Amino acid sequence: MPDHLPIASFAHPDRVAPSHRRLRRRARRTLAVALAAALAMALVNCGGDSTTTADYADRVVVKKSERKMQLLNRGKVLREYRIALGDNPRGHKMREGDESTPVGDYLLDWRNPRSNYYKSIHVSYPNERDRALAKLLGVDPGGMIMVHGMPNHIRSETVRAEYRRRDWTNGCIAVQDHEMDEIWRLVRDGTPIRIQE
Repeated sequence: MPDHLPIASFAHPDRVAPSHRRLRRRARRTLAVALAAALAMALVNCGGDSTTTADYADRVVVKKSERKMQLLNRGKVLREYRIALGDNPRGHKMREGDESTPVGDYLLDWRNPRSNYYKSIHVSYPNERDRALAKLLGVDPGGMIMVHGMPNHIRSETVRAEYRRRDWTNGCIAVQDHEMDEIWRLVRDGTPIRIQE
C-alpha cells in the first residue's frame, strides 16, 4: 500500500471538482434532452394544423343580398368571401327544388371531403321551424344545403370564370376552391351559421 494517497481520494465525493469528462457528458446529456424536446414539438406540428382556438371561426354570417360570407371570431371578421347562391336567391327556402338559399340560424354540422363539389360542409337546414312551415304548406322542405367549392367536373378555366360571376347553385352557398380549403381549416363542425337577406 502506498505511503500516501492523493488528497482527492479522501475528500467527500460531493466536494470533488468535476472532471472535464464529466462536464462534457453533462453538456451532451443536456443538449440531447433539448434536441429531443425540440423534435417532439416539431413532430406535434409537423404536417398538422398550427391553428389556435383564437384563429378558428366561432360564427359564420352570410349576407345574401351582398353575396358575402364572413368567418367571425369574438365578433371580429377573420375572413370574408364573395359567394354564389341558388338560382332563386331572394327570400327563404320554402320547399325542395325552389333553388332558394334558406334564411335563418343553423349549424355547420358535418362535412364531406368527397362531394360532387370541391369539399362541402353541411348547413343544418331544415330546422324545426322550416319543417313546421313546410308541413303547413303541404310541401317537402328539402335539404342538403351545403357550403362548397366549384363543381369537380368543370376543368375549363373559362367556364369556371363564368361560374364566379353568377348565382348557380340549387340553394347552396358556393365559394372558390382555394377559399373552401381555408374555410375547411378554420370552421369546425358545430359552428353556428346565420344566413340573412
